[in-house]
Amino acid sequence: MSCDFLSLALPGVQKLSPYVPGKPVEELAREFGLEAAEIVKLASNENPLGPAPKALKAIQQALPELTRYPDGNGFVLKQALSQRFGFEQSMITLGNGSNDILELLGRAFAMPGTEVVFSQHAFAVYPIVTQAVGATAVEVPARDWGHDLAAMAAAITPTTRLVFIANPNNPTGTWFERGEFEAFMAQVPEQVLVVLDEAYTEYVMVEDALNGFDYIDRYPNLVVSRTFSKAYGLAALRVGYCISHPQVADVLNRVRQPFNVNSLALAAAVASLEDDVYLAESRQVNHEGMRQLEQGLGELGLQWIPSRGNFIAVDLGRDAGPVYQGLLRAGVIVRPVAGYGMPNHLRVSIGLPQENKRFLDALAGVLAGE
Repeated sequence: MSCDFLSLALPGVQKLSPYVPGKPVEELAREFGLEAAEIVKLASNENPLGPAPKALKAIQQALPELTRYPDGNGFVLKQALSQRFGFEQSMITLGNGSNDILELLGRAFAMPGTEVVFSQHAFAVYPIVTQAVGATAVEVPARDWGHDLAAMAAAITPTTRLVFIANPNNPTGTWFERGEFEAFMAQVPEQVLVVLDEAYTEYVMVEDALNGFDYIDRYPNLVVSRTFSKAYGLAALRVGYCISHPQVADVLNRVRQPFNVNSLALAAAVASLEDDVYLAESRQVNHEGMRQLEQGLGELGLQWIPSRGNFIAVDLGRDAGPVYQGLLRAGVIVRPVAGYGMPNHLRVSIGLPQENKRFLDALAGVLAGE
């Protein structure tokens, strides 16, 4: 082939590496000759409960209409979100997962010659979005594995257009409180959009924890993104949303694909939003699973980063790569995070009690065999 098609791509795209998701169960089964039923996947921060019965029923009822395009405005889901959280529908933007929301923000507000600020050890999509649109990424060093909001505020310049912050943060599980957030927002110029990524907020079981929705009216430049992929158990359907000032939502809807959320996702999200029983069970299973993993890791003499998400980053005190490979051979999939600047850590999603035990037993075996 004589043509170098990569050279034809946008400069920022040329420098990108594709996002690497957690290893699928099927791939590991082929690689090591394992049965899929033998494998435990704790790599992608998925809800271990499986989808809620109410969501499955809503999907079943929507199936006969698969020949029709979905409602491009997502009216029923926006109405449900509006009723649930008290925001006007004009403030809601729907996305194909919250990743889609992050990309829409980058496409709409960042460009060559502008800057996007985010933290070290933060979600990989932030730099990907920034680079893809040709903006300049400003990565601010973390403090104790989490966001240094004061340093992030200091990193804002006249060319800054977006600041991505996550609470809790993925992959570290770290968080910040209301006072830190308010002090940060007081320093951010009104023309700089702050994107508060709350993908894991439903798992936070702490009284008076930071809730981005409480600040939408106070800060017109605040965008709060959330997802149905985690606590609501709909990762495969890809549905998320953000709440923002109506003018910001209007801009996002100008670049949003007309049918970016499919009909099954819309139906399942509405049903899930109304299913408080499932959400409470998801939170409780996660809370108990976190305690189980912390106790087990402590018994193995390991350290970890305290987390408010549905995952925990384990510090192995050395290169985590060999341990990761050993766990794969044992049929347990977790997530290496060397690409996040954390070569000694493995991120482990919270599973069901038997899955957590399987991981701990496998980890003990791998460590003993080294």
